[in-house]
Amino acid sequence: MKVRIPTPLYSYTEGRREVDAEGATLGALLADLDRRHPGIRFRMIDEQDVIRRHIRIFVNRQQVYDLATPLDSSDEVQILQALSGG
Repeated sequence: MKVRIPTPLYSYTEGRREVDAEGATLGALLADLDRRHPGIRFRMIDEQDVIRRHIRIFVNRQQVYDLATPLDSSDEVQILQALSGG
């Protein structure tokens, strides 16, 4: 399925804004994404296996919070990264 990548993570995807990945769950999709683009998962998921505070993940335009969220091959996944600082 297609995964849209936020600009701050383009360095992991060779500058591509949309990449392919597979998985029956969000967690499996992110593991496959990391296999294809090493290091990207750690930028989105913390050591407790939770989506980082500044990351938002949407499946078919609905925000998801759980890595166990089931996915279908026709789903659209978009990852957003919030800006912070002051």
